[in-house]
Amino acid sequence: MGDKTLLEMTGSIEQVIFRNEKNGYAVVEINNGEDLVTAVGTMPFVGAGEQLHIIGSWVNSQNYGAQFKVKSVERSAPADAEAMLKYLSSGAIRGIGPALAKKIVGKFGENTIKVIEDEPERLSEIKGITRSKAEEIGKEFQRVGGMREAMLRLSGYGLTPEDSVRVWKEYGAQSEERIKEDPYCLCSDRLQIDFARADHIAAALEHPQDDRCRIRAGIVYVLKHNENNGHTCLPANKLLAASAKMLGVTEEEASDALDEMKGDSSLISRNFRGREFIFTSQLYQAEVYTAGRIRMMLKFPAQPIIGVDGYIETIEAEEQIAYAELQKTAIRKALTKGMLILTGGPGTGKTTTLNAIIRILEFQGEKVLLAAPTGRAAKRMTDLTGKEAKTVHRLLQVKWNENDQPEFEKNEKDLLECDALIIDELSMMDTLLFEAVLRALPLGCRLIMVGDSDQLPSVGPGNVLGDLIASNLVPVVQLKEVFRQSMKSLIVANAHKIVAGKMPEMNIHSSDFFFLPYRTADEIISVIVDLCSRRLPKSYGYSPLSDIQVLSPGRKGALGTNELNRRLQQAINPPSNGKNEITVNGTLFREGDKVMQIKNDYNLEWKRSDGTYGEGVFNGDLGVLLQIDRRAATAAVQIDDRVVIYESEKFAELELAYAMTVHKSQGNEFTAVVIPMYRGAPQLCYRNLLYTAVTRARSLLILVGHPEIVRRMVANDRKTQRYTGLYDLLTENAEGESDDAAT
Repeated sequence: MGDKTLLEMTGSIEQVIFRNEKNGYAVVEINNGEDLVTAVGTMPFVGAGEQLHIIGSWVNSQNYGAQFKVKSVERSAPADAEAMLKYLSSGAIRGIGPALAKKIVGKFGENTIKVIEDEPERLSEIKGITRSKAEEIGKEFQRVGGMREAMLRLSGYGLTPEDSVRVWKEYGAQSEERIKEDPYCLCSDRLQIDFARADHIAAALEHPQDDRCRIRAGIVYVLKHNENNGHTCLPANKLLAASAKMLGVTEEEASDALDEMKGDSSLISRNFRGREFIFTSQLYQAEVYTAGRIRMMLKFPAQPIIGVDGYIETIEAEEQIAYAELQKTAIRKALTKGMLILTGGPGTGKTTTLNAIIRILEFQGEKVLLAAPTGRAAKRMTDLTGKEAKTVHRLLQVKWNENDQPEFEKNEKDLLECDALIIDELSMMDTLLFEAVLRALPLGCRLIMVGDSDQLPSVGPGNVLGDLIASNLVPVVQLKEVFRQSMKSLIVANAHKIVAGKMPEMNIHSSDFFFLPYRTADEIISVIVDLCSRRLPKSYGYSPLSDIQVLSPGRKGALGTNELNRRLQQAINPPSNGKNEITVNGTLFREGDKVMQIKNDYNLEWKRSDGTYGEGVFNGDLGVLLQIDRRAATAAVQIDDRVVIYESEKFAELELAYAMTVHKSQGNEFTAVVIPMYRGAPQLCYRNLLYTAVTRARSLLILVGHPEIVRRMVANDRKTQRYTGLYDLLTENAEGESDDAAT
């Protein structure tokens, strides 16, 4: 979006329009000898009068017009007295404003910079500047100048301006020295530069392969890489083997480095059930806190509500319903125990039970908050309960720090204002997010957690729902009875068969579950494309954009989401002269495409048709690409009743969504779901994944492919193994603490 050809430009800064001291981002006007150009990008401590040589490309901002987006910058001191006056007046040097700048330049003329740099004490010759003030100005000038020089030198190591700013803020004038001494310092949590890039710098600096700093950083890299696979820790033997193999060193060398890291607490070692596990400090502390807080809440529960059975009878009479015995048990425990996990498959009455709990709590005058891990899950919770539900991030009032890491304003110092918190889709919640929730809970607050323990675990590290249930400490009610009206749905009936390890009924021509047998990848993908683009819209009136969703186990391969999206896009939204297109990171986007937001972005602005504005677009939000404005370098996306404008740098937060992975579909429900059944990665061929996919369909489910793949997935009950510490931390020394086994 915009011309991305790299160009060079030299000129002097006429005006600094905006400057962010924290990250170095600036907006400046540059006189290049012909025009005044607006340049934007990371240009730390720039000031009017400076000479810049910049490399970048032209972009068009909807709000500000043509801008030169800076990729790299070289600078030189102001060339003459006039430029020096502009520079010092701009505020680039802390302690010097326009009036003082005029006095300094008036006194020293073209020697101004030399005096400040080499003889700052001479500034005290000017009335109003004390000796100490003169020294402070000199130090500040040296600090800013040192950063500029460091930025230039750091770019020689392949660091971007943004990286260089973070490195300078961390190490100051010692930045280059620290990198030469230990390039792997760049991999720290604060700097977050990839291990491979640090390894490349180290190789260029001729650091040996068995450098202890390299081995230490490599071990941390392996741990963090496995966090992306859901693990909060790793067995020490597996960690050492994987690290040694990746680094090309012996396991003995890796073991020596690991012992050193355990000794200085860089990593944490714990023995559980006769086996050593290694944690990063952050995840270890999160699981320790979670286990301790859960046990404290069990020991000091919320005040029990008296007369629950009477409330149940009243609701049954008013609503003309009859709760199953397990539903009544769940209601009683939620209201008398102070904590409950309510779990069960589709059609077992979780929502009905939850609504009764909410109604009784509100009748008692308790303030109830509802939350879910994703935007779509929160919206669905709102629709089912009639009560406002927020994303957990929004509930905790997330703010993003300069390293794009979440920080929550709701915590131990500013607790949530509620008597009861209900969290839906707990299976999706990772360890760090759950810890953040517990830190924000007031003492005596009731906590009710709802989820399906047979679904896939969270994308982030941890197995919160599974570990809590397995601990046998937290009251759990698993609803098992499928209600008669739900059993009319073959989707529901087959979901329960799958989770029980039985083959679903695939030969019954029902109204909501179909199996279409095909063997080759070409046949399967052709049928899926035809279903989505022609047959289902014609037979049911379903929209390919808002009603139909293709789910695939993975991204790659003949039937992965990448290829499915390409083929579905061709059929559902083919190219035409009236539709603008743009390619971002290898993916072609076209006006009219179905797209999905792939990360939480609380700063994206949206507007409704009634003129109301707001901020926040969430991971998993689905929409339609309305407009691509190449001149303005923006895209407009309709998400539900909101229109979101994406600037060019935000466009990478979108991907095509005619097809999505099963993992991405968690927390969602779609009118019609189509799933390919074809051989793929063995690690994606298991029961929980199929069950999760099937339970995403509300009205229609179609499996297309080979029945043998269905059989393999149903037979493979390997739960996605996750190494975590929460279960062991909950249960150590806890024998006999709970008399509330799962029901």
